[in-house]
Amino acid sequence: RMGALINLEQRQDVQDKVNYLLANGCERLCGGSFANMQVVGGDSEKGAFFPPTLLYCAEPFVHQAVHETEAFGPVATLMSYDELEQAVQLAALGGGSLVGSLITADSQVAQTVIRAAARVHGRMLILNEAASTESTGHGSPLPMLVHGGPGRAGGGEELGGLRAVKHYMQRTAIQGSPSMLTAISKQWMRGAEAIADVVHPFRKYFEELVIGDTLLTARRTVTEADIVNFACLSGDNFYVHVDKLGAEQSMFGERIAHGYFVVSAAAGLFVDAGVGPVIANYGMENLRFIEPVKIGDTIQVRLTCKKKIKKAQKKAEDKPNGVIEWDVQVFNQHNDIVALYSILTLVERRHGDF
Repeated sequence: RMGALINLEQRQDVQDKVNYLLANGCERLCGGSFANMQVVGGDSEKGAFFPPTLLYCAEPFVHQAVHETEAFGPVATLMSYDELEQAVQLAALGGGSLVGSLITADSQVAQTVIRAAARVHGRMLILNEAASTESTGHGSPLPMLVHGGPGRAGGGEELGGLRAVKHYMQRTAIQGSPSMLTAISKQWMRGAEAIADVVHPFRKYFEELVIGDTLLTARRTVTEADIVNFACLSGDNFYVHVDKLGAEQSMFGERIAHGYFVVSAAAGLFVDAGVGPVIANYGMENLRFIEPVKIGDTIQVRLTCKKKIKKAQKKAEDKPNGVIEWDVQVFNQHNDIVALYSILTLVERRHGDF
């Protein structure tokens, strides 16, 4: 079922390379020539067909042609080795390969081979029984992967998949103040000017929200009862939250609030409870806990509209909406940031697409 090569010139090039390999340390196991090849459903004279070919090199450390010559077609060469170290050496003799496959069920073997051979491959596939049912195959490029190897195998990155799009784009680094970058990119940057409004941002429809709309919430003082109640509710009884003596021996020196309590308390501060345009919480990204929150600390939140993404309305009966990305900064009574993250909300649009 092997398909045609690109053209007759490529077929001849593959034939020349196979002939060269046969004359330099390799022997033929099957295939090897398109002459007198019978093609079913095609024309062997006009179609650039080449038979699946398997060669064998008995002394791969003696003959260099097998490592330096690539017959770019349905051609493979078997090379024997005695030890795993020799297999790694053979994999490296190609001088830079697009992709390599390791078939093993031994994780220690996989670790040894990949760490040693990865430097000369753009991509490596480790194949075992668990991966075999969903394997993409030895040479299948995927959009999120680098498709290209070092040296002569693509210079580290070939033009395939989503990564390649950037090679066709004019990309420019823009330097400026946060407010200027916000205006240009239409994405709010921390440090840029914010817009305070008497209307809570959760009361605004998608079209009404402006990049930079911000809300500075009321404050909340964290108590011991908050920590105990959250531990009981969540089942998170980690010692730095509930064990006074254990917490004193920790890097914090005393009990601290759960990080997820801080996030929950922050939501309680910035959420508007009434029915409105906000449909649902869509997700949370890039959460970082910067400083611990201790008993007696007071937290406050600044919520800022960072980015707007309009979602297409697929059917007339669907409620039109868009995604709003909010920048969330939680800080304490000393104005020290204790948590940073982004939340995504689905927000209703006033006007649909139909």
